[in-house]
Amino acid sequence: MPSPSMDETRIPVLVGCGQITQREPDLAKALDPLSLTAEACRMAANDAGPGQKLLESLDTMALLRSFSDTSWRFTSPFGGSKHPPKSLAGRLGADQIARKYYTHPGGNMPQYLISRFSEAITRGEMQAAIITGGEALGTQKAAQRAGLQLDWNEDPGGKPETLGVDTRGWNDAEDRHRMAGAIFAYPMIENAIRGSRGRTIPEHALAMGKLFEGFAKVAQANPLADRRDGFTAEQLATVTEANPYIGFPYPKLMNSNAFIDQAAAVILTSVAKAKQMGIPREKWVYLHGCADTYDHWFLSDRINFHSSPAMRIAAREAFEMADCTADDMAFLDLYSCFPSAVEICCAEQGIAEDDPRGLTVTGGLPYFGGPGNNYVTHSIAEMMNKVRSKPGSKGMVTANGNYVTKQAVGIYSTDKPGKPFAPRNPKVYQVEIDTAKGPTVVEHADGAATIETYTVIHDRKGPSYGILYGRLDDGSRFIANPPEDPALLAEMESKDFLGAKGRVSNKDGLNTFVPG
Repeated sequence: MPSPSMDETRIPVLVGCGQITQREPDLAKALDPLSLTAEACRMAANDAGPGQKLLESLDTMALLRSFSDTSWRFTSPFGGSKHPPKSLAGRLGADQIARKYYTHPGGNMPQYLISRFSEAITRGEMQAAIITGGEALGTQKAAQRAGLQLDWNEDPGGKPETLGVDTRGWNDAEDRHRMAGAIFAYPMIENAIRGSRGRTIPEHALAMGKLFEGFAKVAQANPLADRRDGFTAEQLATVTEANPYIGFPYPKLMNSNAFIDQAAAVILTSVAKAKQMGIPREKWVYLHGCADTYDHWFLSDRINFHSSPAMRIAAREAFEMADCTADDMAFLDLYSCFPSAVEICCAEQGIAEDDPRGLTVTGGLPYFGGPGNNYVTHSIAEMMNKVRSKPGSKGMVTANGNYVTKQAVGIYSTDKPGKPFAPRNPKVYQVEIDTAKGPTVVEHADGAATIETYTVIHDRKGPSYGILYGRLDDGSRFIANPPEDPALLAEMESKDFLGAKGRVSNKDGLNTFVPG
């Protein structure tokens, strides 16, 4: 009997990838999310070579949870499937798939799934799997605006198995203060980064613009990208009627672009299965290194808001597994929902923000598109194409879930690894993160205090309300809102309120911080 390192039924390899961006002007003809996803799956099977025969040989499917099933902000008025993976398998003529998973939310999940499924192949539990997802939020939003009624409801019977972590990214106190989503959390992280770098508000705005100008240029050259304008740093950093603040300091064009129609799929098999199916070797891409970590789940519990031990350690573990460093990467795709995610990743990995290799192969979530929990499936698919185009090269994909919380890293190459696929158990290195605790958190705060970081959230009329983290004189941390005074909120965007002193008080479970 062959050893595990030689048994080709236990060596994982990626063999096919597919991506699609829908731009159908006739909303009545536009594909629904699952039909769009099915197209990406067929593209991945055709990319591998066998096409329908490969789909009919799959034993596992993981469908990334749609944004309409993730957040109230994206709930579909047109319904959906009660068993999305089963509906998708039916569209593909692949009802034989035994394991049909629907994931819990997280931008980290595509890389997480590839890592876990690769381990399953090494254990002999799996031979052919597809990881896929898709969104049609662009069509959904356009149909709502046009008053068009669509019917996306279906019930194929049964309920899907789930994978991932079903824990929301904010605690009850954060929820009460309206810090309950990415557009609220990341701006506060960004202002903390600005403070740690000693920049003024205008200086940091231009620095963010310069960072994302490179992403926009890649998107400009990518026919699958949604925004292909090739924005300049000044265009990105300047607040205008067309580029208003969403959550200070982020104008619209620095936010992940979720209202798109995009789908992607990647197919993973054992080497034995790839050979059996006749998949050409030039299609094979190996996962050389991977790791999964998470920072303290709630922002309130972090040591600070400008770093990520999880990002650093995930990269360290992946590089150690792959016997390489960041310098050995020919291609990079750093998760880019907002500038802060990229800035922290670069800092934790020692990658320059103006690295000549570029920091994305797609164009990033604001410009390529941010299809919910599925963006990283696109970045992995594109990374497969990149390393195939330069055999022997390596590329790194980073994946991020929640609010710089859940981290995953994958290192890819066409070269066969020199050792068996065997990542370390994440529990081994997760302890290193868990033991580094932040300050004591006080739910009901009262007394003299200082702002640690903050944001101002906008609606269509302008500044709407603020959220801040502060410190009491004893060093304990609290979350609060400033008074909803339009003049104060406007001042918090024009003047630097990091480190501003004032008083915090609590009433009916809500903390209010008054500067001065």
